[in-house]
Amino acid sequence: MAETTKKLPSLPAERALKVISGRWKAVILYHLFDQPKRLSQLARLIPTVSQKVLVQQLREMEEHGLVKREIFREVPPRVAYSATALGRSLEPVLLALCEWGQHHASALDELNQTAHCIIRPRCPSRTRSDRAECHP
Repeated sequence: MAETTKKLPSLPAERALKVISGRWKAVILYHLFDQPKRLSQLARLIPTVSQKVLVQQLREMEEHGLVKREIFREVPPRVAYSATALGRSLEPVLLALCEWGQHHASALDELNQTAHCIIRPRCPSRTRSDRAECHP
């Protein structure tokens, strides 16, 4: 991880953009917010991404601490990807970007060409029973 840090810019905003930049990173993270997924599940959820690019984006996010790759010692071996706490901390950022994208489309009278934002902000710490109503 130390070598990764050397590759990243020192300006915090530039660093953040570098870590989350990539055509599919935000989409992949979105799908990992609720529960771990296997590569084949992610490929089905994002059919327009090639497997090569999907694996490359997952590896970059793993290198930057946003995604965890877990290998299950089974026959055949199973690999699952999940968002780390650091990765999940990007959820409000992605929601803000989504909302700004809708605002931008509206300002250019192109709102009918956009999808709905379905990223939900994470709930603050609450009691266990209240958490069931929130996005995990």
